[in-house]
Amino acid sequence: MHIEQLQLKNYRNYEKLDIAFDDKVNLIIGENAQGKTNLMEAIYVLALTKSHRTSKEKELIQWEKDFARIEGRVTKRSQSFPLEIILSTKGKKAKLNRIEQQRLSDYIGAMNIVMFAPEDLALVKGPPHTRRRFIDMELGQIQPRYIYHLGQYQKILKQRNHLLKQLQRREMNDPTMLRVMTDQLADHAASLLERRFVFLELLRKWAGPIHHGISRSLEQLEIQYNSTIEVSEEENKEKIETIYLRRFQEIEEKEIDRGTTLLGPHRDDLIFKVNGKDVQVYGSQGQQRTAALSVKLAEIELIYNEIGEYPILLLDDVLSELDDYRQSHLLHTIQGRVQTFVSTTSVDGINHETLRKAEQFHVDGGTVDT
Repeated sequence: MHIEQLQLKNYRNYEKLDIAFDDKVNLIIGENAQGKTNLMEAIYVLALTKSHRTSKEKELIQWEKDFARIEGRVTKRSQSFPLEIILSTKGKKAKLNRIEQQRLSDYIGAMNIVMFAPEDLALVKGPPHTRRRFIDMELGQIQPRYIYHLGQYQKILKQRNHLLKQLQRREMNDPTMLRVMTDQLADHAASLLERRFVFLELLRKWAGPIHHGISRSLEQLEIQYNSTIEVSEEENKEKIETIYLRRFQEIEEKEIDRGTTLLGPHRDDLIFKVNGKDVQVYGSQGQQRTAALSVKLAEIELIYNEIGEYPILLLDDVLSELDDYRQSHLLHTIQGRVQTFVSTTSVDGINHETLRKAEQFHVDGGTVDT
């Protein structure tokens, strides 16, 4: 899989851009604040319909412009097809093969992406929402139905929290509607959790051996799912839903007192352990970075084994954050197999055959020269 061409209109600091890419390695070089990350972000948005940097889509539209457009031509399974994202004050449109998709779950997955940026080094040591977002974005690419359940869950969760606030303030006293929403929330929560367990098992399969190799066979990586309910990863959706409903019933009064939903996938987390110790708490910075790198490389293999093609890899200013050994391990892994975009301020100090053969693009003030 690779992206052949990218066109931008009114996107961030790019008024207009039309660029063709190499199907192996593309090196994006430029000083800070010139548009390197904006270019990487545009590819990411084209794949996943949202930015990894902001939840405010108006920030993606150039100042004083009404819309932004991202167009790309992608080759997947020997077929070439166009993708298009249009962002405006009226909302967002996603087109696959020139046809607007009414549901994002019908669009996401057409182009598969793995992003590795400096903030991803915080995957292990950062806050729980970072790890939940990682699960949601990666799982959604290989199981579009997950996106549907996630959207429904978030919608019902927002409504349920609003209702809990009303009950807390005694603006209403009958909990009947709350219990209806609880049934709906538990249904989608169980679907999310069941799929997360399957995804986690696949991730472990690849991340463990990769970490073992990067650490020169000195470390064992474990990834555990920390749920707000007591549940086995072997349970099916019906059993998980039953457990959710029982726990919601047990804490109903507590949730009303607090005015918020106290359990569910939106409060879950991942725990990374190296040689049996929580690497977030007890790991060195090197161990934390090795764990994060292992997970990102595992994503590549996981997606390949699920869809039969390697995803596109975006390395946004991350090589300078890795030491020579981890740099070499990363670049050797992707060499010749994965279309890769590497953004950097300079290639000095990065001495690897993969980058010497790369197509170079120089970014300066929203313009790109080869």
